[in-house]
Amino acid sequence: MKKGHEEIEASSAPLIEHLIELRRRLIWSLLGFFLAFVFCFFFAKQLFNLLVIPYQIATAWAGLDASKVELIYTAPQEFFFTQVKIAAFGGFFLAFPIIASQLYKFIAPGLYRDERSAFLPFLIATPVLFLIGAALVYFFFTPMVMWFFLSMQQAGGDGQATIALLPRVSEYLSLIMTLIFAFGLVFQLPVVATLLVRAGIVSADGLASKRKYAIVIAFVVAAVITPPDPLSQIGLAIPTIILYEISIYMARMIEKKRAASLAEREA
Repeated sequence: MKKGHEEIEASSAPLIEHLIELRRRLIWSLLGFFLAFVFCFFFAKQLFNLLVIPYQIATAWAGLDASKVELIYTAPQEFFFTQVKIAAFGGFFLAFPIIASQLYKFIAPGLYRDERSAFLPFLIATPVLFLIGAALVYFFFTPMVMWFFLSMQQAGGDGQATIALLPRVSEYLSLIMTLIFAFGLVFQLPVVATLLVRAGIVSADGLASKRKYAIVIAFVVAAVITPPDPLSQIGLAIPTIILYEISIYMARMIEKKRAASLAEREA
């Protein structure tokens, strides 16, 4: 009985050390996010003006005066909370290197050297792919969506009412944030698929055999997380399918390298 109690006490010590280390990493991550949040909140209006640029591009595509783009807010507190959302959105982006480094420092001691070298490229690829997806949204997809919505306006006259688009600041921010997050997450598909293949959970042939289901799921997910218009849904589904094919190609490359390394060991 005494021996069992001593074993429990010995095993609890490493657990407490891990919890203390986890708390320290969380504190550093939260501190980094808080400082980035404060910084972004100070420049919230300037950041919002940057996010309005895709709307101005769409206005120019529609043949309208981009300098007269107008957004409104209908509640006294609406623009304030919009700035808070912008600060949180931008703060997470700025603090991500700190958060990622703290995550790596917490996980790395429990990994072998080859596992660390395999894990680090994925940690770098994640923000890079997210930024590629966000850039696609910012420079092309959001202008295209806003151009589609602007095309529904009605000039009025000849007994017709004037119908003009006056988006609210909160709704416009929600739209562009949803699109950025949706594309950013979709662009993580090669990273997730590669990790699953390395872990032996899935294979390249398995991914290829599920291609038809992946296409259906891509359109279903696009219909759920994007605005209810066909341009948004098709614009997200097609990159998802392309990234799925890239994931299959990367999975085959990993399996070839694994087979080659096994052949060398046996030789």
